[in-house]
Amino acid sequence: MYDLVALEAELAGSIFAGKLHFSSVTGSTNADALAAARDGALHGSVFFTDEQTAGRGRGDHSWQSVAGEGLYVSVLLRPDIVPAYLPMIPLTAGLAAAGAIGAAAGLNVDIRWPNDLLLGDRKMGGILVESRTDANGAAFAVIGIGINVHQQGFDPNLSTPATSLDIESGRTISRQALLIALLKSLQQEVWGLYDSVIVAAIPARVALMSTWIWNRRVEVHGPQACVGVTAGLDANGFLLVRTHRGIVTVQTGGIRAAEVE
Repeated sequence: MYDLVALEAELAGSIFAGKLHFSSVTGSTNADALAAARDGALHGSVFFTDEQTAGRGRGDHSWQSVAGEGLYVSVLLRPDIVPAYLPMIPLTAGLAAAGAIGAAAGLNVDIRWPNDLLLGDRKMGGILVESRTDANGAAFAVIGIGINVHQQGFDPNLSTPATSLDIESGRTISRQALLIALLKSLQQEVWGLYDSVIVAAIPARVALMSTWIWNRRVEVHGPQACVGVTAGLDANGFLLVRTHRGIVTVQTGGIRAAEVE
């Protein structure tokens, strides 16, 4: 179980201080955060749980959220940033998660654009960012992050084989330490969204932490469905894919490895 008093002490002075909302079981932390945001919840509010009964990933995919086995958390942000920087939020969340996993578990994460966290060829975590407006018309974003921590077995029919931090590190990783590292890392990344120089460097930083951004043959799922070879990220963080019809700028969707021609 989480030590809520110790969590508050570790996060004192951060944007999350006094805004931690824990439930032992919930349907979805993202749903909780979205509902709270519509009711005026503050920037930096954190919703986390031991178990989700209706966890969600991108494209309404379900996310297995076994009790006490993973980190299931959603963070509400109301950043007063340039609207053009909003597409960077999923990328900053990925950078924050990768940094936290490195700090807490000593593992190097491979970010599969835009929202998958991989260790080798196995998926260990995912990110779901949902943007909305509240009753006053103010924009906000909810960053949902799910990370497999203690799991030892997975559904063999998953589209991408899964793993956990415990399996890959060979030791028991503290969910509490991981959550603290994640929130501290996320705060640093969010602060960077107020600096145009830091924002401009985000695509290059993601590319350095990903084997999927350059020269990878992929199949794109979503509105810009196509098959081709990745050719980097543009200034907005969108994925460029070189196809036989030219470059496709993928703004949303997901990618998987494609067979080599």
